[in-house]
This record gives sequence, C-alpha cells and structure tokens, in this order.
Amino acid sequence: MSRHALPLFDRALLGPALTSTFRKLDPRIQFRNPVMFVVYIGSLLTTGLWLQALGGHGEASAGFIGAITVWLWFTVLFANFAEALAEGRSRAQAASLRNAKKAVMVKKLREPHYGSPWTLIDADDLRKGDVVEVLAKEVIPCDGEVIEGAATVDESAITGESAPVIRESGGDFCSVTGGTTVMSDWIVVRCTADPGDSFLDRMIALVEGAKRRKTPNEIALTILLIALTAILLMATVTLLPYSIYAVNTAGVGHPVTITVLVALLVCLIPTTIGALLSAIGIAGMSRMLGANVVATSGRAVEAAGDIDVLLLDKTGTITLGNRQASTFIPASGVDEVELADAAQLASLADETPEGRSIVVLAKQRFSLRERDLESLRATFIPFSAQTRMSGVDLPGHDIRKGAADAIRRWIEAGGERWSDATTAAVNTVARRGSTPLVVAENVQGRPRVLGVVELKDVVKDGIKERFAQLRSMGIYTVMITGDNSLTAAAIAAEAGVDDYQAEATPETKLALIRKYQAEGRLVAMTGDGTNDAPALAQADVAVAMNSGTQAAREAGNMVDLDSNPTKLIEVVEVGKQMLMTRGSLTTFSIANDVAKYFAIIPAMFMTTYPQLAALNVMHLGSPESAILSAVIFNALIIVALIPLALKGVKFRALPAAVLLRKNLLVYGLGGIILPFIGIKAIDLVLNGLHLV
Repeated sequence: MSRHALPLFDRALLGPALTSTFRKLDPRIQFRNPVMFVVYIGSLLTTGLWLQALGGHGEASAGFIGAITVWLWFTVLFANFAEALAEGRSRAQAASLRNAKKAVMVKKLREPHYGSPWTLIDADDLRKGDVVEVLAKEVIPCDGEVIEGAATVDESAITGESAPVIRESGGDFCSVTGGTTVMSDWIVVRCTADPGDSFLDRMIALVEGAKRRKTPNEIALTILLIALTAILLMATVTLLPYSIYAVNTAGVGHPVTITVLVALLVCLIPTTIGALLSAIGIAGMSRMLGANVVATSGRAVEAAGDIDVLLLDKTGTITLGNRQASTFIPASGVDEVELADAAQLASLADETPEGRSIVVLAKQRFSLRERDLESLRATFIPFSAQTRMSGVDLPGHDIRKGAADAIRRWIEAGGERWSDATTAAVNTVARRGSTPLVVAENVQGRPRVLGVVELKDVVKDGIKERFAQLRSMGIYTVMITGDNSLTAAAIAAEAGVDDYQAEATPETKLALIRKYQAEGRLVAMTGDGTNDAPALAQADVAVAMNSGTQAAREAGNMVDLDSNPTKLIEVVEVGKQMLMTRGSLTTFSIANDVAKYFAIIPAMFMTTYPQLAALNVMHLGSPESAILSAVIFNALIIVALIPLALKGVKFRALPAAVLLRKNLLVYGLGGIILPFIGIKAIDLVLNGLHLV
C-alpha cells in the first residue's frame, strides 16, 4: 500500500467528518449541490409544517409530519457526511505531504557557483531564480534544478520510497523538490518556484477535496440531474391543484398534503447520485494519490478514464531496460572464444549494464577472467555519442565495439570492405528484437570484423497480458522507441502492442500525438526529459516522472511520485474505475426511483381514488407507512452506498458496450429490485412496532 493510501474508514477521520457534516448545512454550501438543495428546502418546509402541527393546526398528525421531517434531514446529513468523509480522506493525505514542509534557514549564494559568498535567510524568503547551496543532511528549501554538483537525495517525504536517488547538474535528473533531504555530498540549486507555488504546495492544494473543481463530465451529469429535478418538481407541484379539483369534483376523500408532496419529490428526484456525486470525484483524486500519482485536476483523472490511445516508452516500461549480452556470433574464420576474448577486453572499463554483462557472459561461457592490464599496457577508449563506439588500444592491436554503422565506418576508414555476412548477422539479431553490437579489431593497420554480440532487451513478465486487457477495453497501444524498425517490430510483436514508432524523436512523438488527436482520439503518454515536454503538453493525459526535469513536470497534468513508467497503465485503470463508479451509481439512482413510484403514488391517492389500491403491489400496510418507508429507504441507501462511492466499483478490463450491459443488469435491475425489498421490510417494521 502506498504511503498516501488510507483505510476506507479511519476512526481519526470520523470526528472531523461529523463536524463538517453539520457545518455544511450552511445554505451557501447546500446551494452548490442543486439536487440536495431541493431536499434541504423541503426539509425546512416540513419542519415548519411540523411546528404548525404541534400547535394543533397541522395538515396531518404531528407524529407523521415529524417522522418525515426527521428522515428528510437525515437524507441531507447523510449526503453531507459522504462528501465530508471523502474530503477528510483527501485532507489526511495532504497532511502527510504537508509534514514534509519544514521551516529552515538556507545559504543564499551571491554568485551561482559553489563556495561563493552567501547570506543566511529563511527558506520562505526565497524567490524564483535565487541560488542556494545545500550540504549533506540539509533540507532542500525549494523546487529547483541542480546547476552544480551531485548528491544522493532522500525523497521519501514525497514518494514514500526509502532508497535515496542521485541528483546532479545537467541531463534529465537535475530536478529537485522542496522538502527532500540531501544525504551526502553537496549541490547548488537554482529555485524554480516562489513560496506557495512549489510542487509540494500544489500537491497539497490539489488533493484537498474542498479545492477540487468539477470535471466536464461531472458538470454535464449535474446539468442532467438538475433537469430531471426541475421536471419532477413541476410535475409534483401540479399534483396539489389536481388533487384539490378531484376531491371537490368527487365530493369524497382528502386532498394530498404538502408533506406527502415533499416526500414524493425527494424520493423521485435522483437524490442518491446527487448525494454521492461529489464524493465519487473526490475519492477518484484520492485513489490516484493512493497510487502515488498527483493529478493537477479532476479533469486529468477523468480524461485518464476516457483515453483510447496509449503511448508507452519501450525501455523501462515494456522491457526491463538493462540490455544483457546473451550470444556471441563470430564472423567467418573467427573462433567464438576469440570473439568473446576481444569483446571482454573492450568491455573491462565499461561500467554500463551492457558492458558488465559482456564481461560476465565471457567469464561464464569460456572462463575468461581478469587480466593484468598493466602488463597489457591497455588504453581504454570510452563510449561517446559522436563515435558511438568504445574499446581498448593495445600495442599494435586496437579493439572496438559499437553500433553496426559506426563499426562499418571504422572498418572502411581502414581500407577494408564491409561484408554482406556481417550485415546479415546484424539484421538477424535485430529481427529477434535484440540489439546487435559489432566487435572489430585492427592489427597492424588491417581492420576486420570479429563478430556480433547480441544484447537482449527482456520484455517484462506479464506485460503482454496487460496489453491484452487494454485492448479488450478498446485502448490502442503504441510503443515508442529509438531503436531501428527491425528491432522495434520484434519487441512490439513479443510484447503484444498494437503499433510502434521506431527511431522516435521529440518531433515524431509530437506529430504522432497530433495525428491521433486529429482522428478524434484521446492520447496518454509518459515522459521525464526536457525533450518530452512538447509531447507531454500536447497529450490529453501526460504523466511526468517526479525524477524528471522541471520542464517535463510542468508540461504534464499528472506527476508520478515513484517515477515508474508503467504507472501509466494503473493511471488509466484508476480513471476508468472512477467513470465506472459514477456510471454505476447513476444507473442505480435512476432505476430505484421506479419502486418508489409504486410505494408512494398509490398511497397518495387511495383516499381519493380507491381503485388505485390495485397498484399497491407491495401490499404496504397503510398510506402513511408506505410514504414513510420510501423516505427512510431513500435516506438509508445513501449511507449504504458511501463505501462503494469511496472505494469505487471493482475495475474490469472490458469494452464499453460490455460494461454498459453489466451496469444495466447489476445496477439497473438491482436498482429496481432492491427498493421493493427494502421498502417492504421497513414497512413491516413500522407496522409491526405500531410506529405509524
């Protein structure tokens, strides 16, 4: 469980939630929820009628009006409690983040380099652009970028991960977050945010439910609920003059009372989803943070549930990322031991995972072990982006390993021809989804290819099944990689993605996202580098890695605190779960009104039209018990559904059409049947105890 995840019902949250429940009775707060505001006004009206009845001038017995009034107020309070509990969970998560903020004194440097004169100031006085020096055991006072030095940083206050990470100047790992602690060495940091605007401050504000803005889908659903409420309100209002006219015409019976009309209206308008709608949205944000992902808005969480194209980086997401040497493929006339010996010599000073794996493979296969490098008088040539090779120079004997095209240029520069057999070996390795590394030597000015080392990029266990789940949900997956087309195609086939983009650049990523969006699709992607910022800004759901650059974090609309690229799949699942929860409870809310029609409408008019008793299919004891039972059930069902609203319905990787059918079957049919059972049970209790 994430450090930000909370139990469904934490005892520490119940007290504040109850206090907030009564505080939300403020009319200005109630007005924000139109459906529940109608219930609120109805409760005030019946309260007045009850007081009138206590004075002996009531339209019905004081006991009946009082019981209806009490349960109407319970309906309002239960709705308030659902929202307050969701907000309380979010505030508790925010409090755990707020604990990371510490008041500290910092060294503000006068010049942007280590060792320059400094002034000791309060961290709250820092401004964007200021430069500070942070030593071991000191707290980083602001969001910023490392402009000098390197250090291990404890980010557990933010991510919950105890293992420290390296932050250094330059590259994609220069971004630091205020509130984290330097464990060793030192860094010079340029602040990129003013106090109150830091990443931590924004996270705290975003996860607090009270600051959450409604999402577009939530606004659309609210409008629908308002429309339904308005229609039912007008229909209910017309029943009073109709009832009076019917009684006067027939000369028998009694007109329907205002109390009964209020009860009818409250039971027929969509109070269940109206009460829980806000809690569902807040809980969705809370579940996202429980996954250690901070969304900049509810819109981002909602969009995650709607996306239908997923762009995933190959390295670290689909594959393990560390390519491992798996096979030595010698050239014609070269022994495999000779190739392994040369490859190991060229890799002895190579500290990359690939280089170390070559040394290990040669040792395991042929017992080739450490050499006396001093006696060999070896000079190691490090890898560079320009040459795309590395190796070792020995007296009269140079060895190189690197990309096929780079080694080919090295061979041809020495006056030798590149063989078709080598090209065939390289292509064979690439088709298998592996990376070919060519090894060559130059002895006495005559270069030749010794063979190819196959570096296998291992596809993660279970990733193919995850992609199959996404496909069943109608999500199109695209692998993004800088590999050549042959390698990309092989990895894509093994992983089970729908498509791939090989030799990807920032420009091709951006163009690809725009292409899918032009087709009307919603696109999600991850990124961590400055070169990913344009594509992140363009994507509908953009998950930036917390370990990435400031530019990437600002371009994304979500930040993964764990910096785990595979989290994008989990983000999609959380977003879809929120939409499924909202859809399921909306279906249930509208469906369960049907049973209330059969409980209340016959009871309302049986005194005027005895023939309507035939509609009393539940055989409820009396008109009063029928109406009161429906009102009680309407209130209690809100309480029963609070855990589902907070936890969310169980996620299932199914297409939208299948989910719709299941919702209609489970929550639609269930929403019709359950009220019949619940109202009848409550009616039996009321009549059995002679409470009506």
